[in-house]
This record gives sequence, C-alpha cells and structure tokens, in this order.
Amino acid sequence: MGFKCGIVGLPNIGKSTLFNLLTKGNSAVANFPFCTIEPNIAKVSVLDERLNRLANIVLPKKIIHASIEFIDIAGLVKGAAQGEGLGNQFLNNIRETNAIAHVVRCFQDNKISHVYDDIKPERDIEIINTELILSDLDVCEKHLLKYKKKTTLRTQDVQKKINILEKCIKHLTQCLMLKNLNLNLDERNTISSLRLLTLKPTMYIANMNEEKESLLLLKKVYHIAKKENAPVIPISANLELDLIKMNEIEKKSFMKVFNIKSLGLNNIISAGYQLLKLITFFTVGKKEIRAWPILDGSTSLQAAHKIHTDFSKGFIRVQIIKYNDFIKYKNEVKIRELGKCTKEGKNYKIEDGDIVHFLFNV
Repeated sequence: MGFKCGIVGLPNIGKSTLFNLLTKGNSAVANFPFCTIEPNIAKVSVLDERLNRLANIVLPKKIIHASIEFIDIAGLVKGAAQGEGLGNQFLNNIRETNAIAHVVRCFQDNKISHVYDDIKPERDIEIINTELILSDLDVCEKHLLKYKKKTTLRTQDVQKKINILEKCIKHLTQCLMLKNLNLNLDERNTISSLRLLTLKPTMYIANMNEEKESLLLLKKVYHIAKKENAPVIPISANLELDLIKMNEIEKKSFMKVFNIKSLGLNNIISAGYQLLKLITFFTVGKKEIRAWPILDGSTSLQAAHKIHTDFSKGFIRVQIIKYNDFIKYKNEVKIRELGKCTKEGKNYKIEDGDIVHFLFNV
C-alpha cells in the first residue's frame, strides 16, 4: 500500500493546477466548480540528493526514488457533510488518504471566479475544517449508537470504544478538530479503523501570485496554521506550471529574475513526506540503487516486508551500513573490515539513511 496525501480545498482555488504541477501538466483544469469529479492520483518522486551521491560511487544501471501519492479530490463546499456538491463522495475519498494537503487561495484574479465571490483565507479554511468536523461527528455518532446497542454483549473492549467516542463527540460538538484533542496512542489506535478526517496530519498550501496583497493573505494562513501546529507551504502554482515547461537555462534565468530561491512544488513534496512521518532506507547494488519510504519507527522485519513478502517470511537477519560511512569509505569491503557493517535482528529499528541488505531463506 502506498502513502497517500489528499489535496483538498474549495472549488477554484488552484488544486487542479497544483496537481498539474505534480503530474508535469497532464491533468484537466477548468475555471468552474467541480471540474474534478473522480479523484486523480499522482505518484510523485521524492528528490533525495543522497541517491545521486551513492550512485556516483556504485555506478548502478538504475536509480529509483522513493515516492508518495497525491490525490486531487474535488472541491468541497459548505454543506458537504450533508451531501452538498457530491460532498459525501468527496469526504469518503479523503478518508482513504493518510494526510491532507489543504490548498487555500491567497490571490485576487477577476478572471477566476471564487465560489463565495471574495477572497478570505480564514473563512475558506473554516468552511473546509467545519465540513471535516461535521463528517467525523456523523461517523462517531453512528458508531457510538452501534456499540451502545450491544447491551447484552458489552465487553470491556466495547465499553472502551464507547468512552473514547463520547470523548470525541464532546470535542467535535464544540467545532474543534480531533487532532487538538488529548488522545493517547492507545485511544488513537482503538478508533483508527474509523479513518477520522480531523485526526489526519495536515499542511496548508497557500496558492499565491506576485501581488503584494498575496503576502497579506498568506499571513492569515500562517496565523491559523500556527494554532494547529501545521506547516504552511507558499506556492505560485500558475507561475511554477510555466516553469516546468521551460528548459533548464530558461528556468534558471526566470527564477533569478523573479527571485525564486526554491520551488514550492519541491517543498510540498518534502513536507508531505515529513507529514506522513516517513524516513528513507536504501538498497544498494550494481543493478539498482533504490530509496524506500517507511514509517519512522519501523523494524527491519517491516522493512523486509516492504520490499517483498518473501523477505519477511524467510527473514534471517539484516546487515546495516550507515549512509555517512558508505560515503566516507566508498568501499563495502573496507567498511566491513572496519566493523562499520552491523548484523541486526528482526526488531532492529530502521534509521533514516540506513543502507540495508536482507538475508532470508524461503
């Protein structure tokens, strides 16, 4: 299963343009609400300079980057949780994701309509978040009712779920996101199957233009995100869409003229990777060098399963070389002689940058 980040927001705020960037300009974009009915999916490579450094040493035939999926979900509107604008379908699409990229319009353009006519990021954010809250409230209330009906079979586990759901409902009825509720890990795991929207990690993507007013609107997004401890990624989606159509010389010149130091698109991909709490381990060989995304805290057995089920079924042990040691000594034989290659069991916690070789028997 891939790691998925859902792109959400009101209609006509630049979601499909952003998705075009992710897919290098191959998605449908139109200036009217609900252009995107079925969610589009982009599998996006995560740029990692470490792969190139490893490749310069090993000279492999192939280099494979880690990737995450971005899903372009149709624009939500007020009343989505009650089914407005195919809202229930779109909210269910969000439930299938691991994290949320909330796009907010921070630009004025008379040629591009806004579903509520004027540009107010704080109102737009509140509308989307309220719909997520109402949807979660509906899910929690339905499951609470189901568990309360089990009067004759009310086990300790069922009562535990009832207590957690009542705690969530009390919080949601105050129009507050569950990510701000003090739920411990056990409580979160108990209700994880509900895939509650307001528990998903979120980043805000501020879609801007070159006008000064955009910066004022951006400040409002930062103010809201700070309360949620959520990252904010500013981007001029239309400008960067033009950039990807240029050759490298034109791109560098353009970025210099407009004082663009780094592309918002790359920042979004990196932020999505961090938001999903992913780290990277590498498999290195002459045939290929590959970066593998895995949840932080995963064991070597879980890493083996990530590559192939046979690796985990017949797992014997794993050999670990630290990335910095590989770059420093550039020779696997020398690394082993220096005792820098360790042998670990199935419970070893994979660290970011580990170069991993699995020993297994099937």
